[in-house]
Amino acid sequence: MRFNLVAAILLILVGLFMLATNLGWTNMNFTRLLTTWWPVGLVAVGVGMLFGRGK
Repeated sequence: MRFNLVAAILLILVGLFMLATNLGWTNMNFTRLLTTWWPVGLVAVGVGMLFGRGK
């Protein structure tokens, strides 16, 4: 259940960021941000798997 909550919050945040970019509220480029920070996602998944292993 915790994974579903985290996934839902992540999807909401990504959607809000993309909406803000499309409406011109921010000039951040989502593709550039994604290509720069994708390793953080791998680290987060690894840490989640490490700590979720005992459950």
